[in-house]
Amino acid sequence: MDIEQNSLQERARRHAALGDPARLRIADLLSASDRSSAEVQAELGISSSLLAHHLGVLEGAGLIARHRSEGDRRRSYLRLREISGDSFGPKAALAARRVVFVCTGNSARSQLAAALWREQSDVPSASAGTHPARAVARGARDAARRRGLPELAARPQDLADVLRVDDLIVTVCDVAREDLGDHVAVHWSVPDPVPTGTAAAFDAAVDELAERIGALTHRINAA
Repeated sequence: MDIEQNSLQERARRHAALGDPARLRIADLLSASDRSSAEVQAELGISSSLLAHHLGVLEGAGLIARHRSEGDRRRSYLRLREISGDSFGPKAALAARRVVFVCTGNSARSQLAAALWREQSDVPSASAGTHPARAVARGARDAARRRGLPELAARPQDLADVLRVDDLIVTVCDVAREDLGDHVAVHWSVPDPVPTGTAAAFDAAVDELAERIGALTHRINAA
């Protein structure tokens, strides 16, 4: 009975947090892509102090989380914690002939994302790097095998050699997002497993990418 009561109270608190149109709009924005506070403020056209209030309410209700950029350490990205939930109303569709996952080196996260995507969607996918590494990380290949994913690409690819004008770009790396700026359609602030190098770090990246891809596939229409 206590568990049921606690669950009801938690649900009520979360619904109350979304009871303001501005906060619901923030949740809608974050359901598609992680965004910086400045980006959210520009979309809503409100003061920084009012935005801080709304973000504090959403964070206090456990609906959003902040992640400091691995690139520009002055910037933090906001993430919706229930990416696959349907609590925020209908999601706008995204049209794409192909989805291109991008990180800096194309050595781990973007490679894994493209492999995961091919398991869940008929829309073609590719991966690339803004500054390609010399080789795909061994930890990424091992994580793909543990997950039963297709073999990753033989070597990293340069985004300039891969990108087409009608591709939907999904950055899975803060540095790549900041390098590409307004060219990015969707951004996921996924921690880089390469510096840590452990199996747990790579598996955590795969788990997060799989969750996010599961939500995005339902919003993609083949153009």
